[in-house]
Amino acid sequence: MPLYLIVILPLAGLIIGWTIRWFYARFQLTSQEQKAERIKQDAIREAEGQKKEILLEAKDQLIQERNQQEREIRERRNEVQAYERRLIQKEENLDKKVEVLERQEQILTNRNREVLEKESQIEADQERWRQELERISGLTVEQAKSLIIENLENEAKHDAQVLINKIEHEAQLTAEKRARDILVTSIQRIATDISSEVTITTVSLPNDEMKGRIIGREGRNIRTLETLTGVDVIIDDTPEAVVISCFDPIRKEIARMSLERLISDGRIHPARIEEVVEKVTKEIDQKIYEEGERILFELGIHNMNPDGIKALGRLYYRTSYGQNVLFHSKEVAVLAGMIAGEVEADKEIAKRGALLHDIGKGIATEGDSNHAELGMELAKKMGEDERVINSIGSHHNDVEPSCVESVIVQIADAISAARPGARRETLNNYIKRLENLERIAESFDGVDKSYAIQAGRELRIMVNNESVNDVDVKSLAKDIAKKIEDELRYPGRIKVTIIRETRIIEYAR
Repeated sequence: MPLYLIVILPLAGLIIGWTIRWFYARFQLTSQEQKAERIKQDAIREAEGQKKEILLEAKDQLIQERNQQEREIRERRNEVQAYERRLIQKEENLDKKVEVLERQEQILTNRNREVLEKESQIEADQERWRQELERISGLTVEQAKSLIIENLENEAKHDAQVLINKIEHEAQLTAEKRARDILVTSIQRIATDISSEVTITTVSLPNDEMKGRIIGREGRNIRTLETLTGVDVIIDDTPEAVVISCFDPIRKEIARMSLERLISDGRIHPARIEEVVEKVTKEIDQKIYEEGERILFELGIHNMNPDGIKALGRLYYRTSYGQNVLFHSKEVAVLAGMIAGEVEADKEIAKRGALLHDIGKGIATEGDSNHAELGMELAKKMGEDERVINSIGSHHNDVEPSCVESVIVQIADAISAARPGARRETLNNYIKRLENLERIAESFDGVDKSYAIQAGRELRIMVNNESVNDVDVKSLAKDIAKKIEDELRYPGRIKVTIIRETRIIEYAR
């Protein structure tokens, strides 16, 4: 085949193919345009239909809203008309009421006029009667008023004084009876064992040979025991007995127990004595704390400081006139609780103050403060209530009682100390001490009478107001107190009270 045919035939085929493709594409485009035109026309017709439907719906909506508004307008018009009718009716009613009020006002005006006329007439009559009464009585109005007021005032004063005297008399009788009932009831409801302790203790020995062993070689055993315990061990001719003497009951008890254990053990030498004393001392310390806790538990008192518990426990080994101080404090607490319950005071404060009132006796001190002052200081450190502190300080009148619970503690303390058998002091010694107090006071010039009261804790002195003036009273009290300190032995403090008064006496005949 010639070369040009090889070139021409493919080109011709390619041209023919492109031509056929163009005619086909042209034919296809014409068909789609027609289809698109038809779709467009259909969409236009459908849109026009929807437009008509929307317009119809809008017209219906407008018509409905207009009808609704017309109905609301008619309803509003009807309401306004009804309101206008009510207003008109109210105005008519108000007009009627105004007419009624005007008529009533006219009536009241007429009555007021009549009342004024009657008042004028009554005033004229009163003036006429007053002048007539003045003429008959011979007194003016002011004089008559003064006379009536004076008579009424005198009568009222007399009646008031009679009533006051009656009330005071009844109150005194009632108070005395009530006080007696409270004290008798409290005393009858308590019964405690009578405790008798002394300042010396006797230790029994199995034989007299034990005395030599207690003394030891050149007295080293007895010196060791006395040095460690702080007591005096008295070995005399008393058969099979050794006497331990000490003013401190705790040291005396430690020495007694230590000596008994040494005698029982048989080994008596300085090292063994030191060992036993140390062991007994720990046991006594434990015993002291346990006794303090036991008393608190029995009385139902809680939240006590450990220092207070120890001080209470030390009272177990302390006595006053043969009366165990711890049992005495417990007894006072029970009495104070009963009395506080009877008079509606604070029972817990009264019991706590009564239990701690002698706690100063359980404090080891080398100062010159008395047990009430020491007890107050300890109670303050323990954070006790102010009423409890005052009860401790005032139970011997070292400070003034500031609450009813303090007075109750004083009463309970006096009852416990003064009940029969509570203390070893004999009646003769007690009476002798009171007589000595009164004798010392009456030995001074200007003293008329003296009375030892409160179981010898207070000396009340009556002086002659003509021979003793106010300036001399203070120095006289100091001189009497100084003489009592020098000549007498007594527990606690004695309060010296001097009374100087002027009495004017007249008799109505």
